[in-house]
Amino acid sequence: MKRIISVLMENEPGSLSRIVGVFSQRGYNVDSLCVAPTADPSLSRLTLVTHGNDKVIEQITKQVNKLIDVIKVADLTDGSHVERELMLIKVAAKTELVRSEISRTVDIFRAQIIDVNAKNYTIQITGTSDKLEAFAQAMAQQSDIIESSRTGVCGLARGDKALRL
Repeated sequence: MKRIISVLMENEPGSLSRIVGVFSQRGYNVDSLCVAPTADPSLSRLTLVTHGNDKVIEQITKQVNKLIDVIKVADLTDGSHVERELMLIKVAAKTELVRSEISRTVDIFRAQIIDVNAKNYTIQITGTSDKLEAFAQAMAQQSDIIESSRTGVCGLARGDKALRL
């Protein structure tokens, strides 16, 4: 089961390495990782996606919470939350027919063409991981995907629930 874990941590060298080390030491994979400083420059928020059952996630959460750099840990998938990911994807657009199909699909998915040249389009799309996967599959059916890059999931709990001091 996909789990989104949010960690509020000290913005110090080595903090990220120690947290990711907990996963690697126990043989768990990190599917995506997104980290940046918060409004308080001494703190960073780490959002990571992993897979595991409730017992595995509980064990990981407890181990991460024990680290000295960690302030708080929350499993966002336990409650209502908002998640987004950004993907940049470059596709071949050699003929007018392919270009029009790509443009139509970009409109349907509410993406944006951000770079154009004679041979390809670079497209930006944000949304849930499922939306990005669906978009990539649609693009692959219409054209050759030259390259793509994704940020990883970024997420926050809905409502009053917040990960803060």
